[in-house]
Parts: sequence; structure tokens; C-alpha cells
Amino acid sequence: MPTQDDAAAETRARLEAERAEVLEELEGLRARLETRGNYSLGDGDPMIYQWELNFALFRRAEARLGAINEALLQLDKGAYGRCEECGTAIDPERLAVLPYTRVCSKCAEPKPTHGQRRR
Repeated sequence: MPTQDDAAAETRARLEAERAEVLEELEGLRARLETRGNYSLGDGDPMIYQWELNFALFRRAEARLGAINEALLQLDKGAYGRCEECGTAIDPERLAVLPYTRVCSKCAEPKPTHGQRRR
């Protein structure tokens, strides 16, 4: 029967592996961002679109890296797997899919805006 320490070690290994993947992705994107398109007025260089796409992917990967680092910090503090909004335990199935999530499924649901009713 796996212990809590075994589960924490497994979670840490999974987060570290994902962190390594993101760092590798960032390195590749950083290299692609070195080539910029011609932003001169009227030229319409297709490289502009590719650079903008790579930049968006880079920003998304940076955000994911931050979330992974935060999850590792929470694991060190013994607070991993708790929703930062409501404080309840995050469903293990959710953590299996998103090991760096900071909120439970209920808190992750979109909040209705003014004039909308919840279904």
C-alpha cells in the first residue's frame, strides 16, 4: 500500500519531468524568437505571424513553468492538492490531468457575469 511519502515522491517526479519538458520547450521557442519578420510598413512579411505565434507559445510555456514551480513549492510546504480559493482538497483525478492546478473543479468553473444566470 503506497504511503503519503510515496505519493509525494511520485508527484514530485511527475512535476519535475513536466518542468524539464517546459524548459526544453522554452529553449526551442527562445531560439525561434531570434528570427524576426520585417515589420516595415506595407511589407507584410509572413514571418511576422510566425514570430507572434511563437511569442504567444513562449508566454504560455512561461506561465505553465510558473504554475509547476508553484506546485513544487506547495508540495514542499505540505499544502499541495488544496484549492487556493476554497481550501478543499482537489480531486485526485483533476491532479492526475493537471498536476500543477491551483483550484478545484468547482472553483475553476467560469463565474457568471452580470446579467447571466447560472444553469
